[in-house]
Amino acid sequence: VQLQASGGGLVQTGGSLRLACAASGSIISNFVMGWYRQAPGKQRDVVATITSTGRTKYLDSVKEGRFTISRDNGKNTVYLQMNSLNAEDTAVYFCYAYVAGRDFVPRDYWGQGTQVTVSS
Repeated sequence: VQLQASGGGLVQTGGSLRLACAASGSIISNFVMGWYRQAPGKQRDVVATITSTGRTKYLDSVKEGRFTISRDNGKNTVYLQMNSLNAEDTAVYFCYAYVAGRDFVPRDYWGQGTQVTVSS
């Protein structure tokens, strides 16, 4: 199973970005997909996750509509719409998936990371 993320970049404060991550390979069950982020000198934190049935969880600082996670189960793709971005959102964003492959054993998978930089 491979995860390919895209959509990062440089944006001004208050701007928006949309991240996408596609899972590929022999996927039997795709249970959870999500996004984590890691700022320089800080630990990796969960930003948002979504189950195959659409249940979502968000980091407190991105709730209230600032970030929205969604997924397309048919394409094994997860999206993160990020609005009202501020400097504290600057980080490398990592795609995550909890997936069962050909052996039916669920495992954690990570994408390569995509840089999001918010400038003032």
